[in-house]
Amino acid sequence: MSWLSRVRKAIPFIAKKESSADTLWHKCPGCHQMIFTREWEENLSVCPKCDHHGRIGAKERFAQILDEGSAKILPTPQVREDPLKFRDTKKYTDRIKQARAATGDHDALINACGTVDGQAIVMGVQNFAYMGGSMGVAVGAAFVQGVEEAIARTCPYVIFTAAGGARMQEGILSLMQMPRATVAISKLHDAGLPYIVVLTDPTTGGVTASYAMLGDIQIAEPNALIGFAGQRVIESTIREKLPEGFQRAEYLLAHGMIDMVVHRKDLRERLAQVASYLMPKKAA
Repeated sequence: MSWLSRVRKAIPFIAKKESSADTLWHKCPGCHQMIFTREWEENLSVCPKCDHHGRIGAKERFAQILDEGSAKILPTPQVREDPLKFRDTKKYTDRIKQARAATGDHDALINACGTVDGQAIVMGVQNFAYMGGSMGVAVGAAFVQGVEEAIARTCPYVIFTAAGGARMQEGILSLMQMPRATVAISKLHDAGLPYIVVLTDPTTGGVTASYAMLGDIQIAEPNALIGFAGQRVIESTIREKLPEGFQRAEYLLAHGMIDMVVHRKDLRERLAQVASYLMPKKAA
């Protein structure tokens, strides 16, 4: 027990120091500069000094992209939790409870329907803060739910990816979500509807190897890490030094792997534009 705690215990009228929103700071992961949290949030979680795009969750994405008052969160699909009774340093069920408490999300992928500049869309967002955005059975079910909702509403499905890959605690069941998502995308195409992917930092592993790279249009945020295996793993395998900026959004754009890199402040307008271009025109 610290001396201050002992003093507070002895003299209970000494109040604990509490921080207010005006005095909180955020340390930018890019330039390591201290920024007012309020300034950080008002700038869409983008550093005003170095333009680093911070990682954000579903609620923030929906608020930034969808028209005000149009967002309707879809109910999370119910799946069997911990099907393999997995345990490493702690139980998988305990990790799930911890992730839900930390993020407020039921799982790593949340869907909502709404409009962007009047254009109807169904939008899915992966939250990297939820177990690294990892893809398990619940994420696969949510992805299929989003596609089916888009088909039912005759509108595009837009997915914001952020993941470290498949969820190891679900073993082969997590890998089965890769073909499952691919079949769902095929159904969306059969319905003549667009599938738009927005790659955010980081998008790696089995997510990159499946639905993250199957979009009709591939958009990425600036400097987003996008790849399958990590750079050190690749270098140790091929025994060669990789180019500067390898697996970053700008490098992939220059080499034809994605279609565009769009700043967060321009994403809403660009998505509305792309969705309107790709949607079939209704007969008069």
